[in-house]
Amino acid sequence: MEIRQLRHFMAVVTEGGFTAAARAELIVQSALSASVRNLERELGADLFDRTGRRVVLTEAGRALVPQARALLAGAEAARDAVAAVAGLAAGRVSIGTIQTLTCVDLPAELAAFHRRFPGIQVSVRDAPVGELTDALRAGELDLAYLAPDSRELPEGLHGHATWNEELVLITAPGHPLAGAGRTLVRDLADEPFVDFRAGTGLETAVRRLAAHCGLERRITCDVTQIGLLVDLVRAGIGVAFVPRAVGERAGLPCVRIRQPEPGRTVVLAGRGARPRNPAAAALLAHLTDAAPAAAGRPGGRRPPGE
Repeated sequence: MEIRQLRHFMAVVTEGGFTAAARAELIVQSALSASVRNLERELGADLFDRTGRRVVLTEAGRALVPQARALLAGAEAARDAVAAVAGLAAGRVSIGTIQTLTCVDLPAELAAFHRRFPGIQVSVRDAPVGELTDALRAGELDLAYLAPDSRELPEGLHGHATWNEELVLITAPGHPLAGAGRTLVRDLADEPFVDFRAGTGLETAVRRLAAHCGLERRITCDVTQIGLLVDLVRAGIGVAFVPRAVGERAGLPCVRIRQPEPGRTVVLAGRGARPRNPAAAALLAHLTDAAPAAAGRPGGRRPPGE
């Protein structure tokens, strides 16, 4: 049984299928499938039920998950020790992100990090906040950008930087509100809405805002991709609350909300004050050095402890 096989097994578990797992592991699907099959032969049991449309863990597969996580964590610790000695000439770091991250240009920052440390492999996962939080606590992610449901992070997690993002209402061009510039939440009672699925950081912030203002939204469509949400709003199926940068990049009218001004908090989180993985510590230093120091304003950063 090889570490590589366990990593491929856990990739299928995490990504929900062989195609997505192969994409995450940067190998062809046939090679990943063969790796998992070899692992099953060595263990003498099927780990996945492949008879349906979805890949589902068998009882043997479920039993292997905690053991695989522990073995992979030990292998990661060994790699971290070697990477530290090698002066970050090699290593691996995993970072998670909410899909609607706008306070940081993550692709640009990762590109700059790669130029500084070309030997470090970076793995990026976007997922709902709950999945990212669980992955952080399980050690599957080193860092993650979260939009937490509450002011306090879950036990065991540490916030390294915090941003406040302004939310605006986006509409189709030509919508009666498009030229208004601003509106009240209570005036949106008759508007149809496009929304993110429950469990995403954006959906939580919007639901909290609506409840605070007594707004019962009529949701005509809910989606899992921000690009589709924007396209549906542009087509006129409804309006939506999004971070201002999302609306501006889409070129859609951005209507400011008055009383109260809505927003959400985004946190760059990890499992401790300093990652034990040297590659993750280097990435954290890069990301926090790049963060804007505009505390208290939308898009600004509040240093930890402030």
